[in-house]
Amino acid sequence: MGRLVPAVTRALDILELFLDGDGTLSAPDIVRRLQLPRTTVHELVTTLAARQYIVPVQGQPGRYRLGVRPYQLGSRYAEQLDLAAEGQQVARTVAETCDETVHVAILEGTDVIYIAKVDSTHAVRMVSAAGRRLPAHCTSVGKMLLASLSEPELASRYPDNADLVAMTPNSITEPDALREALAAIRQRGIAVENRESNPDISCVAAPVRDRTGQVVAALSISIPMIRWSDDRRGELEQLAVKGAADLSERLGYRSVA
Repeated sequence: MGRLVPAVTRALDILELFLDGDGTLSAPDIVRRLQLPRTTVHELVTTLAARQYIVPVQGQPGRYRLGVRPYQLGSRYAEQLDLAAEGQQVARTVAETCDETVHVAILEGTDVIYIAKVDSTHAVRMVSAAGRRLPAHCTSVGKMLLASLSEPELASRYPDNADLVAMTPNSITEPDALREALAAIRQRGIAVENRESNPDISCVAAPVRDRTGQVVAALSISIPMIRWSDDRRGELEQLAVKGAADLSERLGYRSVA
């Protein structure tokens, strides 16, 4: 690996400062926060402004905001993103950590479509495949995605008189029961499937967001009931949340927390 260039590192440090606060900074702010010499900061700010990475804030002399260049670079990055490919990479990392089957899925109508999958190495594991379609209300990924919809969007897909197919005796079959389950998922930020699509499998799922903060997918971990326990569920929930957060970051999402 090559040597890091200090001047480039400092310039990037300055740009990353704009991610916090109100998005504007002065040279003294940068000096204070990065503990750099004033002359160095002045030269770096002048260079970044000349290349349109930062621009002066109108009506606030001496203060800067991000310019058009970072937006152009971010837009080009977003154009190159492939949710399925990124999801497959993250799913592989999660699966290597827990040795259980990991899926990434998207919502289409009232179904989920699995776009990425990595298998467990255990002999007893979930049998599925990328590209498979299942009723959303029967899966943890589906319920997670449905919980992200507005009430009008949800009502258009599940009218009060809708018949919900049952895949197992544990499947939700009433729209009111589904809405109640989704309300609980919104509150917790994680979805659990208790043998609702497969009588031998339970799953946990967390939301994946794009750079705008919109939920665009969900990541789940599936585990046979012979390896299921409250402690194991807690571990997998935490891992699903981390995996979904990692994938969201790859898609350009940045948490405000």
